Amino acid sequence: MSVRHALLALLSEGPKYGLQLREEFEARTGEVWPLNVGQVYTTLQRLERDGLVESDGDGQDGPQKGFRITAAGAQELAGWLRTPSDMSSPPRDELVMKVLVALRVPGTDVRDVIQVHRRYLVELMQQWTRIKEAEAESDMSLALVVDAELFRLDAVVRWLDAADGRIKRGADSPADLQAATTTGTTPVVPKVRRRIGARR
Repeated sequence: MSVRHALLALLSEGPKYGLQLREEFEARTGEVWPLNVGQVYTTLQRLERDGLVESDGDGQDGPQKGFRITAAGAQELAGWLRTPSDMSSPPRDELVMKVLVALRVPGTDVRDVIQVHRRYLVELMQQWTRIKEAEAESDMSLALVVDAELFRLDAVVRWLDAADGRIKRGADSPADLQAATTTGTTPVVPKVRRRIGARR
């Protein structure tokens, strides 16, 4: 999440104070990403240094110091909004790593590991669904955050289900799986980065 660009977006509506920016950031993001006021002022200092915002003079940072976006800041914000995030490389996902590691740990039932995480994710989805039913429909920002989180969690649950099925099929014909988990040899894995053209 880019706090830098979120603050530029808030300032694009008009001049604001640091504390006001923090409060509006939290309100606009459904109050699910708390922001430390110190982080706000540190980010504003960098934005000012880079010529993307201006302040009310040379005074000390504080609740009465106002900031406004510059033309360069507006251009930076517009560019950021229209630039796709780099999703060409798979992220280092801790859950994926746990499943991969569990495949190689002697005595570990990887399917049990998968089910533990699956149950936890389903519980999280139920909590987000309750929030959606209770509060999100009257708050557009919160509704969008909740929808994004539910879709994300659903995708992870579906991946766990697919992984469980793949591992079960591998156990039914265990040659490759057994080689990877008991002999310590590593099966040949295609170079995913080369296949999708990901940058190193």
